[in-house]
Amino acid sequence: MTRHRQAELLLATKNKGKVPELALLLADIPLRLRTLAEFPRVTTPEETGATFAENAELKARFYASHTRLLTLADDSGLEADALGGAPGVRSARYAGPDATDEERIAHLLTEMRASGDSTRRARFVCAVAIFDPVAGACELFEGRCEGRIGHEPRGSNGFGYDPVFIPDGFDQTFAELPAEIKQRISHRAQALAAARKTLAKAFPTHP
Repeated sequence: MTRHRQAELLLATKNKGKVPELALLLADIPLRLRTLAEFPRVTTPEETGATFAENAELKARFYASHTRLLTLADDSGLEADALGGAPGVRSARYAGPDATDEERIAHLLTEMRASGDSTRRARFVCAVAIFDPVAGACELFEGRCEGRIGHEPRGSNGFGYDPVFIPDGFDQTFAELPAEIKQRISHRAQALAAARKTLAKAFPTHP
């Protein structure tokens, strides 16, 4: 990864719930964090990848090409065994392109009931891509959090499918767990922990 003259990193997400989470996970890296809100004219790429990693890289390359900034993008979602891995890469569009989190959760729970599955095994998966427009190189990192899908939404400290995902070893959903626990065990935390090591080498606290 090229050491840029200006230590800036674009957090390439339009999900307002992710920005503070990403910022917290990267707080110890001496980088000025930029967001897409600063680039209102930049459009949104179509997510055509077949995997989370493909979509993360696609987004990182797209936004880096438009901003010329070192760019971090992620793609994440929920995989339910009973649904053959769905919602998967379609997690954000599972109940339609304009559906709310509540509508997506309702659709998921309906599908889970119809499946007749009693184990309700599922996992959150996150792929993080860091694209360096100077070097033209992309690095990929992945994290997973195993668990199960609850029967009803609980909690308000999260977004997406957090209110119905219960991670292994806990009785609370992601939306009920304290932030410090979620930041330690989540799929995004795991992927970011790996990415942070790479960023820390390129941008040490004491050069």
